[in-house]
Amino acid sequence: MGRCKNHPDRETNYICMKHNVYLCEECLTCQDPELYCKFRSSCPIWFIYRERKKEQERKEEEERRARDVFKVKFLPFEKEVEVPSNSTLLDVALQAGIKLNASCNGAGACGKCKLIVKEGEVETEPTTLLSDGEKERGYVLACQTKVVSDMVVELPPETLERQMRCAGQGKEATQRLKGLVKEIEPIYEEVELQLDPPSLEDTVCDLDRLMRGLKKVGFETDRTTESLKVIRELANIMRAENWHVTTSILRRKCSNEIVEVRPGDRKERNLGIAVDLGTTTVVVYLVDMEDGSILGTLGDHNRQAMCGDDVINRIVCAEKDGVKKLSKMARATINGLVNEILNSVGGEHREIKNVVVSGNTTMTHLFLGIEPRYIRRKPYIPTVSEYPIFKAGEIGLKVNPMAGVFVLPGPASYVGGDIVSGVLYSGLHKREEITLFVDVGTNGEIVLGNKDWLLTASCSAGPAFEGGGIRFGMRAEVGAIEKVKIDPSTLEPEIKVVGDVSPRGICGSGMIDLMAEMLKTKIIYPNGKFNRDLSHPRLKEERGEPQYVVAFAGRETELQEDIVFTESDISNLIRSKGAVYAGFKVLLKQAGMAPSDIDEMLIAGGFGEHLDIERAITIGLLPDIDRNKFNYIGNSSIAGAYMCLLSATYRQEAREICNSMTYVDFSDNNEFMEEFTSALFLPHTEMKDFPSVSL
Repeated sequence: MGRCKNHPDRETNYICMKHNVYLCEECLTCQDPELYCKFRSSCPIWFIYRERKKEQERKEEEERRARDVFKVKFLPFEKEVEVPSNSTLLDVALQAGIKLNASCNGAGACGKCKLIVKEGEVETEPTTLLSDGEKERGYVLACQTKVVSDMVVELPPETLERQMRCAGQGKEATQRLKGLVKEIEPIYEEVELQLDPPSLEDTVCDLDRLMRGLKKVGFETDRTTESLKVIRELANIMRAENWHVTTSILRRKCSNEIVEVRPGDRKERNLGIAVDLGTTTVVVYLVDMEDGSILGTLGDHNRQAMCGDDVINRIVCAEKDGVKKLSKMARATINGLVNEILNSVGGEHREIKNVVVSGNTTMTHLFLGIEPRYIRRKPYIPTVSEYPIFKAGEIGLKVNPMAGVFVLPGPASYVGGDIVSGVLYSGLHKREEITLFVDVGTNGEIVLGNKDWLLTASCSAGPAFEGGGIRFGMRAEVGAIEKVKIDPSTLEPEIKVVGDVSPRGICGSGMIDLMAEMLKTKIIYPNGKFNRDLSHPRLKEERGEPQYVVAFAGRETELQEDIVFTESDISNLIRSKGAVYAGFKVLLKQAGMAPSDIDEMLIAGGFGEHLDIERAITIGLLPDIDRNKFNYIGNSSIAGAYMCLLSATYRQEAREICNSMTYVDFSDNNEFMEEFTSALFLPHTEMKDFPSVSL
């Protein structure tokens, strides 16, 4: 330690070895920065001097840029704004009134806020969320890109198409579900009241006066509570507009809660969201609570998929990485979809005051941040089966924090609220006929019964029919191959693509068609293996694995590689269809019935309405029974959630359905394993069960 050469009164550890002088913190400047110095590589004075110089230059550059103003033009809207240099394109878009989906709040983690730079220079952070092809075409993430020149940017065609489709599908869904709910009874309701002012003859307190007004319009005030916050604000609010108030009520199962009182007629637009929280896919409906019309619908992959394809893997992931992580992923998926729908229809987050979530037991536990580990441990008991009404602010949904959240109850660890929702929508619990309900999704839930009894079970079908584990598998969205027919003489495929565009992958109904056609044309054997004696340009091998080319790159698809269907893909699908078939075979045996005893079979699930019954029977996914007994009901989980969103009667009916279901556990069921093993052929090892299928 020595004394600074410029400040002899200061002791310091910093020494310049070249000149053998000490420098204090204030004087840490290299004496000869332009000259060679052999001590430089280990000199702390040089290191600090250099970093300070860089920081100073950076600040000067930022100040210079802050003084610069650039013009940014957005296509196809022809909107132009002036912004300071270094503004992110996401901020610029918001300033211009261009609504981009940025569900990660600009952290660069969701990859949704894509823009195409047509003209100008930018500074953008590297990201793996854009493909090489997108980068070559000028794609950037708006939240990770800074403006450093005049620019012209464009919203990608797929973003515009998705926004238009979002609103358009709302109209279609409204028509499909029209008339289901006769009387709308929201969870969160706003009531306008004109109360009588107090007088010497009428001296009841302010709260009692409010309760009296609510009772006049039909509320059961003896079952109504209020928070201390509401009481504290009540006196001033009641008198602000001469006893004219708007009261917000949250309807719970056994009571109501006054969550807010505002002066005057302050009723706002009341929106709601119905959510199908699937293991693989999440679907959201945005609903006008005034008339029940659906303003927009949208679906996307559940972000939890990166933690595993099925509920068991999700639970394992939660045990290892924490429930909070997976809970955040579920909420982020929902919040992203809500944000995108609101952007498409011009809504505001605070207007969403009613929420219903339908999902399997594991998904709802993780969504709410509830420990799910005991769901997969004997005796397989969930923490909760029937949930109270929550407030959205408690959960972390980006809607009105006081919004009421109803989560559909589930009868068991592996049969959840999504199936209760499906039964509610189908009306199965009110029918005389014996009905078999099957939701062909990741978990393959089944319900058998009528108005007198309901048996239910779940078999892990895996996510194959929803695109998971399939090389070119995808959801049934634009670009998905949904229908396939193979010419038996040429082995050439004829395909139908969602949106009539160039194919990008294959959805569930397309996979079933493809597997059935490959079986019939003897491209594959009943065990799912390829016929290696066949020679054809569409039959090839990659790393020793046989595959069938559904669309050639560059000629039949715009992708840079062929769209193929591999032997591994077929193996995954055989296991999935085997689990579903074994499930309802065992459930029928438990009831002492055969497939022929079924009066009606209801097929639910995202791809149910596009499913070809004959092809599904050909591969052994569905039983070989009278075709007139089959009926599609589409996504029954979201439909039942929509009904509960609008109706207190249906919310109560969902609870009653849950309590009336008897769960059959397949976890340690030897009979199920025997049936599953028998079903691992196309269509089945017992061909007598499929008399109409000829191979």
